[in-house]
Amino acid sequence: MTPDNLRYSQDHMWVLVNGNIATIGITAFAQKQLSDIVFVELFSSINKVEANDSFGTVESVKAVIDLFTPISGEVTETNESIKDDPEILNEDPYGEGWMVKIKMSSPDEVKNLMTAKAYDAFCAAEN
Repeated sequence: MTPDNLRYSQDHMWVLVNGNIATIGITAFAQKQLSDIVFVELFSSINKVEANDSFGTVESVKAVIDLFTPISGEVTETNESIKDDPEILNEDPYGEGWMVKIKMSSPDEVKNLMTAKAYDAFCAAEN
């Protein structure tokens, strides 16, 4: 089930807004499409990002994909634990599997993202 408290991008990223901080991760739909995720690279040298900038890659047994931030701002934290244990993304993509936290420079960008209902419809159309 797609969590209602998050917003979603067409790149299958989720965003949790808490004040001016956006926590970002990969959706369960994307994880399921990729199958078993075996490697995560989060670019540690990035400080400021614009919406749709790449901030890392995920490698699975099926493919390697780039990760794109749906929000502009300053990266304040990366989830080091998923680098060491990418299995977390397979088990808990909406919780412990978060990827980066960004201090938003343009909070209105969240309005451009899909609700859970819209994201579910988007994913159904992709299948």
